[in-house]
Amino acid sequence: MTTEGEKTRPKAATARRAIVGRLSWGLADQAASSMTNFAVGIYVARSLGLTAFGVFSLAWVTYGVVLSVSRGLATDPLVVRFSGVPDWSWRGAVARSSGTALGVGAAIGAACLVVGLAVGGSVGPAFACLGVMLPGLLLQDAWRYSFFAAGAGRKAFVNDLVWGVALVPAMVMVARVGSVAAFVLAWGGSAAVAAVYGCLQSGIRPRLTGVREWLREHRDLGTRYLVENSCVSGASQLRAYGLGAIVGVGAVGVVRGAELLLGPFLAVLMGLSLVTVAEAARVLRRAPHRLARFCLLLGAGQAAAALLWGAALLLVPDRVGELVLGGVWHSAAELIVPATLGVAGAGLGTSAAAGLRALGAARRSLRSQLFASACYVIGGLGGAPVAGTVGSAWGVAAATVSGSAVWWLHLRSALRERHHNPITEVRTP
Repeated sequence: MTTEGEKTRPKAATARRAIVGRLSWGLADQAASSMTNFAVGIYVARSLGLTAFGVFSLAWVTYGVVLSVSRGLATDPLVVRFSGVPDWSWRGAVARSSGTALGVGAAIGAACLVVGLAVGGSVGPAFACLGVMLPGLLLQDAWRYSFFAAGAGRKAFVNDLVWGVALVPAMVMVARVGSVAAFVLAWGGSAAVAAVYGCLQSGIRPRLTGVREWLREHRDLGTRYLVENSCVSGASQLRAYGLGAIVGVGAVGVVRGAELLLGPFLAVLMGLSLVTVAEAARVLRRAPHRLARFCLLLGAGQAAAALLWGAALLLVPDRVGELVLGGVWHSAAELIVPATLGVAGAGLGTSAAAGLRALGAARRSLRSQLFASACYVIGGLGGAPVAGTVGSAWGVAAATVSGSAVWWLHLRSALRERHHNPITEVRTP
């Protein structure tokens, strides 16, 4: 005779295997995406030198700001409210969400184009080309999040592979031109190819006519996530622009070079972030008492992995580093220790952020992010006049660790509030 406990154990084991499978696809997808970004960064650093790499990094940081706006308005509400819902509900939401991402890309892209043409010089053309490419870049990212919300991480992985494959001939062609603007076009154009393929994968066309409806239905989360995400990317942009003004544009390239050295681990961190909110939402729905433990294990694992990767980087011989980053290596290598500590702190913070988003505690999440972003800007720019790029890196490391502590304090408070007043956030209209 089978007991109730014996029935429960196989179900729990199956659920754990399902979670591991979805996390694995998240890691695989981000590995493909990060390899694409890593290849572009390395190619530009080696081909154009430190100053041009700094210009490319400014365009990259700007793209990050716009991407955060798109995610806050379009895909973050989708992941929170439409993870694991029936297919008909998911398809309708994705059509409106992807349309919102496309609309954001078109609107901000037009502004970037105008600004780039007005600025001119070495920076202007790069920003003008970025403006042209933004709609495709944001739509491709929207497909990734849509697939993970449905638990179909394999489709997101394939989509990023298509981007990487399309990038190869594009990079070969623009290498003959040898300008930052040409590399931006190659990078964004190959993303547009993957964005079109995403329409074929999903069988869904973005609905621009559904943008207003989507924004109205999810303004309670979207508005706060917009501000929260913009704080993250905006803080990075302020640091980049401020560092360029205080130390020089080359310093921006040095920081980006250090990020490239941490690229494989950052791929893990970002890959997990693709699925952690959706998984936290599933844990909350099925076993609310396990959410805190899920976030703690996730954060501890990410922090430990970051420290191990940073330790490995310290053992890399100079000739190997020069082979990868060229002349950027020696300056970037000085940032390995503070950059590693900063990423470890970020790993702890993002796990708490996933828990807050799963709880739908947008107000607490926003407060945490505002504090963390303010610390990031103050630490990053405050350290620059004292010790240049290295001082900025140490300031950011201290800020990230402090911000993570605040994330966890707010998660603890949100869990206590939910215990006394439970509310289910996921919607299935």
